[in-house]
Amino acid sequence: MAEKKPGKGLTYAEAGVDIDAGNALVRAIAPLAAATARPGADADLGGFGGLFDLSAAGYREPLLVAATDGVGTKVLLAIQSGHHETIGIDLVAMCVNDLVVQGAEPLFFLDYFATGKLAVEDAVAVVRGIAKGCTLAGCALIGGETAEMPGMYAQGHYDLAGFAVGAVERSEVLPRRERMQAGDILVGLTSSGPHSNGYSLIRKVVEKAGLDWNDPAPFDAGQSLARALLTPTRIYVAPLLRAQRQGAGAKGHAHITGGGLPENLPRVLPEGLAAHVHLDALPYWPAFRWLQEAGGIAPEEMLRTFNCGVGMVSIVERDVVDEFMLIMANEGERPFILGELTERQDGGPQVVFEGELDGSGGAAA
Repeated sequence: MAEKKPGKGLTYAEAGVDIDAGNALVRAIAPLAAATARPGADADLGGFGGLFDLSAAGYREPLLVAATDGVGTKVLLAIQSGHHETIGIDLVAMCVNDLVVQGAEPLFFLDYFATGKLAVEDAVAVVRGIAKGCTLAGCALIGGETAEMPGMYAQGHYDLAGFAVGAVERSEVLPRRERMQAGDILVGLTSSGPHSNGYSLIRKVVEKAGLDWNDPAPFDAGQSLARALLTPTRIYVAPLLRAQRQGAGAKGHAHITGGGLPENLPRVLPEGLAAHVHLDALPYWPAFRWLQEAGGIAPEEMLRTFNCGVGMVSIVERDVVDEFMLIMANEGERPFILGELTERQDGGPQVVFEGELDGSGGAAA
């Protein structure tokens, strides 16, 4: 019997997974990760897991706090416009802002990047944004995962997830609901735009208006619609931690994400108190005005979909509010008085709105 000759077998690359491209990505992003190193982390990539030395971070009685998030359909805007440079900042921001509201200092971050076919240049741009976000938050990028999965995603598409871990001394965990009382002040920190929420509705409004992402933004003719709406989420870590460490910290913070003010403020309030919000104080940016008008969106829908100009709300004792706001301003924020805590009426809402959603007051839009 004639000996069978081995045929040419299939390769992983022929199945759509390019291991060499993945290795090239690791080599390209290694310097980006190394630049985020901080005490406790060396930011080496390529192992099976990232290491962090908690004792080197200087904590005495630490509690670990973890958060995970993505950027929603905002990632579609980055893909469709070809602008991948800032979406990684959003990814970090959505995670670390959820840590700092609990009083935690972000320590390290890991990302998950999934795509059908790896485009190294685009992936590097995304990770460059992630590294920048980590630098802004003071945390180390200690690892991540790149998954190439043919057939799972449309051509050129990818998705992102982020995972952040922070630490807080046991005695400094927020919110401190037991210390909150009627008369405490709600201090708002301005957003940079929609941040990473409401983009499914934004895409519907843009479609209804018949606009292309490369058209000039109707609310900012100096840049394209895509660039304007890709403005990254603000990272509030540094100013809030500074106030906390200088003895002028808040009793609690609410990160204003999906659900807006009506759903995020109650998450930090005790049952007996309500947040009395002055809508006229909101810095209702032109982007929000345009979205509301072009989409015919009711004010109530705007408030429960978007941040409407405020990305973070801090609950501050009246006696220290001036010091708190000065620290925020010195850190580059634009703080404003959004309202105050009041006694909650029996069975009443925990967020009470007063005024109109037009941005006539507060931080100038």
